[in-house]
Amino acid sequence: MAVLEETIDIAVIGAGHAGCEAALAAARMGLETVVFTVSVDSIAMMPCNPNIGGTSKGHLVKEIDALGGEMGKNIDKTFIQSKMLNKSKGPAVHSLRAQADKRAYSQSMREVLENTDHLTIRQMEIAELIVEDGVLTGVKAVSGAIYHCKAAVLCTGVYLNARCIYGDVSTYTGPNGLQAATHLTDSLKANGVEMVRFKTGTPARIDKRSIDFSKMEEQFGDERVVPFSFSTDPESVQIDQESCWLTYTNEETHKIIRENLSRSPLYSGMIEGTGPRYCPSIEDKVVKFADKNRHQVFLEPEGRYTNEMYVGGMSSSLPEDVQIAMYHTVPGLEHAKIVRNAYAIEYDCINPRQLLPSLEFKAIKNLFSGGQFNGSSGYEEAAAQGLIAGINAALRVQGKEELVLDRSESYIGVLIDDLVTKENHEPYRMMTSRAEYRLLLRQDNADLRLRKYGYRVGLISEEQYEALKRKEQQIQEEIERVENTYVGTSSNINELLEEYGSTLLSGGSSLAELIRRPELNYKMLAEVDPKRPKLPEDVQEQVNINIKYDGYIKRQMKQVEQFKKMEEKKIPENINYDEIQSLRIEAKQKLNLYRPINIGQASRISGVSPADISVLLVYLGHK
Repeated sequence: MAVLEETIDIAVIGAGHAGCEAALAAARMGLETVVFTVSVDSIAMMPCNPNIGGTSKGHLVKEIDALGGEMGKNIDKTFIQSKMLNKSKGPAVHSLRAQADKRAYSQSMREVLENTDHLTIRQMEIAELIVEDGVLTGVKAVSGAIYHCKAAVLCTGVYLNARCIYGDVSTYTGPNGLQAATHLTDSLKANGVEMVRFKTGTPARIDKRSIDFSKMEEQFGDERVVPFSFSTDPESVQIDQESCWLTYTNEETHKIIRENLSRSPLYSGMIEGTGPRYCPSIEDKVVKFADKNRHQVFLEPEGRYTNEMYVGGMSSSLPEDVQIAMYHTVPGLEHAKIVRNAYAIEYDCINPRQLLPSLEFKAIKNLFSGGQFNGSSGYEEAAAQGLIAGINAALRVQGKEELVLDRSESYIGVLIDDLVTKENHEPYRMMTSRAEYRLLLRQDNADLRLRKYGYRVGLISEEQYEALKRKEQQIQEEIERVENTYVGTSSNINELLEEYGSTLLSGGSSLAELIRRPELNYKMLAEVDPKRPKLPEDVQEQVNINIKYDGYIKRQMKQVEQFKKMEEKKIPENINYDEIQSLRIEAKQKLNLYRPINIGQASRISGVSPADISVLLVYLGHK
């Protein structure tokens, strides 16, 4: 029987946050790319929380943007509230978070995809991988159509054999009732890919008109909005913002939940998949934190032109009648009307240890993957992986060196390294605590860290790169000037110090020494610094941080030097760990399983001790 056959460069399976970044990266790098989706109307859909960014996740979005990705630009166009989190703490943990207009976000991203050269959108379910002698050569659709390709990126999200569950109701669909992908898992297993079953969940959506906001605390956005994208004009994001609202569960809420735990699929055994530890359902919170008499609940608008409100903090898979009862105990929700029930969703994904740091499968050449399919959670983690997978698929087709970011230079590097070297028994979530060099990996300097890589692969323009170099020069020149500008004990200096509660000068001091005082900063000293040049806000910010935290930054840079030395010690692909006599049996098993590419990566594998690393170094002849 005759079937459609096409030849393309790259196939991207899935058009969620990972698939969009993968497809855009490949197409912008000049490769003929087709992105396949079960529904064109669900491109970049936000099936759960209506926001982008947050603690550590904001870092990922900034890094995606620095590399030439789209997520930051898209949320800048479609946000309805923006807030910088952790402002009372140091700059290492400052994280931007924006509420999105869900529909606008999806429509805007779809428009970008539809108008990108070399990119075609195809509504089609991919059912099979075509693999010959361990090399991917194409993909096959449920219709029988064959797409011969040079590389493919799997970004299936939560759609593979998806099942949505609440109470006794179980439907084999993807999020929001969309079609599940039911064929590809068998093809993956047939090609030796190890699959696992994970789950996530989402809370109910409430009709805004049925909420009593007078019983809740109003949550406002920042007075001055900071954009996500380094290319967004800051003035363009100073808009009228929507409010969010804070309320709390109480003992009555918890009593209803406890009395109905036997009806929860989580506790009845109906749900098989493992859920995310750091994003628990309200049932889990009540059971695991029994000492707490209340939990925060955030009411967040899903968009400007809808009455649907997201009940953040109360995801659940309890039966419908229990959901209504428990929500009605929450102050402000006594008469709440549910638009969409809360539910859990189970799906197939892979054990990510099967991947190289480039996100290519170790056993299937030219096949890459990104997003929740890799066992992670969250829009931002998905987009970051999708971008790297798309870039590396394109670089493979172009015959160029892969792009691998390490954990000393990016949160993306931490994310991917954790996925491919650690045992992940639950959906992985990014957190600032996972980044050991987080003072260097701030969201404010993502462009200074990563834009060079975006330029190298062709996603950052010459103009953008030249602007980055000018910024670097301005920062360095101003730091040197401030370090070498001295002030005395004049009355205007000491009056300024007294105003800010700072110790008066009894002798000369450099401006840099004053900036390092906890109560002072670069901007505060402007009036006693008449020769100060007029500099952009982002340059001033970098000058202040680099001077104020100079000692800590230098200390971490020394640690990074040691880290880099370990990463440079490569391990041959064909090494047989069983031949290394002095290695412990557990270490041999783990090293054979993960197949690390360098000593640094080997040292981060659970079950491989420092003594094992020493043995390995001697065996390989590394000094």
